[in-house]
Amino acid sequence: MEQDNQTMVTFFIIKGISDIPELQAPIFLLVLFIYLFTVGGNMTIFLLVCLDHHLHTPMYFFLVNLSMIDMCSTTVTLHKILLIGLTGDQAISYFSCIAQIYFFGSFISDELLFLTAMSYDRYVAVCNPLRYTVIMNHRTCTLLASVCWSLGFIEILPYAVLVTGFSCYGSNIVNHFFCDLVPVIKLSCSNTSVLEILFIVEGVVLLALGPFLLTVLSYVFIITAILRIHSSTGRRKAFYTCSSHLTVVILLYTTLIYQYLKPITADSLEYNKLLSLFNTAAVPILNPLIYSLKNKDVKSALKKRLQLLKFKK
Repeated sequence: MEQDNQTMVTFFIIKGISDIPELQAPIFLLVLFIYLFTVGGNMTIFLLVCLDHHLHTPMYFFLVNLSMIDMCSTTVTLHKILLIGLTGDQAISYFSCIAQIYFFGSFISDELLFLTAMSYDRYVAVCNPLRYTVIMNHRTCTLLASVCWSLGFIEILPYAVLVTGFSCYGSNIVNHFFCDLVPVIKLSCSNTSVLEILFIVEGVVLLALGPFLLTVLSYVFIITAILRIHSSTGRRKAFYTCSSHLTVVILLYTTLIYQYLKPITADSLEYNKLLSLFNTAAVPILNPLIYSLKNKDVKSALKKRLQLLKFKK
């Protein structure tokens, strides 16, 4: 259903991933698998770190927070497409749509900030190993986590406030599988110039570029320190401690750059749906896989827990 031109809307219609009826059941099953695997994988990481005292280190403390963000972000973005698959109801209320924009943006912001905090943690571990436990103490980790969570939710608040100020929309059909900022802006017939300027200045420069440059700076120092290590074994070990984090950083920033730093067109919205599906579904799936498959501590903790469960049986 489409509203009359230039009217205020009370609800939106989520177009979804595809309009082809024959694909609805396979899409629902795929999204359900992605959601269950994402939540299950990240919950496993969360429980392992909480239960195994060997993993009570700053790196895994930040990893637990990252897992929480991935679970929340995936739930916010995929729950509507799952409900559409179950009920066929594509409608979402106006304020639910704004809330989805706000929470998705907040969790993305939180993830970028936590990845930056993790890069600092890796910098201290590689460049100042003797003072690592002194610098990255419990108070420092808690403070960094509090700042990341708070700043992530504060940074996105102006976007949600400005969107609620839009007085009219040319259509209420959102060409996406959830309410994202870009497709909603595309629908509005209000003056969106302030929001677009904010997106460039605060969103791109502060929210994305700031954490990106801090992460890059950390890795410049890390790589410089690794190259100074004379032993090839020592260099491999030092790089190994950063490889999982670096892989996640590259994946996330690559998809965000392609998704949001492009002109908004009808074709780009279709393209963005695929990138957004990868960003909101595949990346949270890959996080626990990357950190578990590439990390002997996590694999050891998982093996120990499985053995304990087997012994109890």
